[in-house]
Amino acid sequence: MPTDWKPFVYGGTASVLAECGTFPLDLTKTRLQVQGQRMEASFRELKYRGMFHALKRIAKEEGIQALYSGIRPAVLRQAVYGTIKIGCYHSFKRILVDNPENETLPVNVLCGMTAGVIASAIANPTDVLKVRMQAQSASFANAGGMFNSFVTIYQEEGTKGLWRGVIPTAQRVAIVAGVALPVYDWCKKTVLDRRLMEDNVKLHFLSSFAAGLAGAILSNPVDVVRTRLMNQRNLRKGVASSSSNFVYQNSIECLLKTAKYEGFIALYKGFVPTWVRLGPWNIIFFMAYEQMQRLPL
Repeated sequence: MPTDWKPFVYGGTASVLAECGTFPLDLTKTRLQVQGQRMEASFRELKYRGMFHALKRIAKEEGIQALYSGIRPAVLRQAVYGTIKIGCYHSFKRILVDNPENETLPVNVLCGMTAGVIASAIANPTDVLKVRMQAQSASFANAGGMFNSFVTIYQEEGTKGLWRGVIPTAQRVAIVAGVALPVYDWCKKTVLDRRLMEDNVKLHFLSSFAAGLAGAILSNPVDVVRTRLMNQRNLRKGVASSSSNFVYQNSIECLLKTAKYEGFIALYKGFVPTWVRLGPWNIIFFMAYEQMQRLPL
């Protein structure tokens, strides 16, 4: 099995850089996705009219620092998730195809989906904490620190609380990683094979933009379901709470209830910030990754 360390290190580093550069957009996406739930009193109000309104209102009411609520678990998640995903993706490709020139789109899709699912399952606890910090205001995000927040979730909800939403997360990542990574490789390879552009920053920008758009379109409904499942609390017996514990039993029920009570279009809540974020995220990630590959190491 190939053991090249560079995709792992470069993938994790580029992922952290991309996350830090686009995090406020991810926060607005989360806020837009959890609002308007008729079955959850805490998130029934439609506070935000769109991405820019959400950015402005959050900064005004909660402070500029609130736009980075959950940044610590997000960076930790990317350090783990990005490292495993990119490293495994390139390793799996070399297992199935020795020569990069012989790679095919179906093979790359399979490798991307598999690597994404493995990485997301391992990094899920950091994703749960990030979503809750983003959704529930700066006061929650700053209460006790990241480690204490992990402990609190475990004490109140058990191990299952840390892996809340792991299935829809894996489903979303399978789509995003199974689309974005192969689309980037396919676009780049196709352009180079036809000699339309040289292997430079312009080509990396074009390919990463296409990868981000494709990933956003296909993943948004699953992302809405994942966000809502992660944000709800299923408390252990004996833990007092003033809110309902269990609005959605699973991802299918969440998908159906969201479409039934809020309309099909609700599954694309947060699409604009999702696309606006995935575009720059992929651009930063792939361009940083490509430059690191050129380092004389």
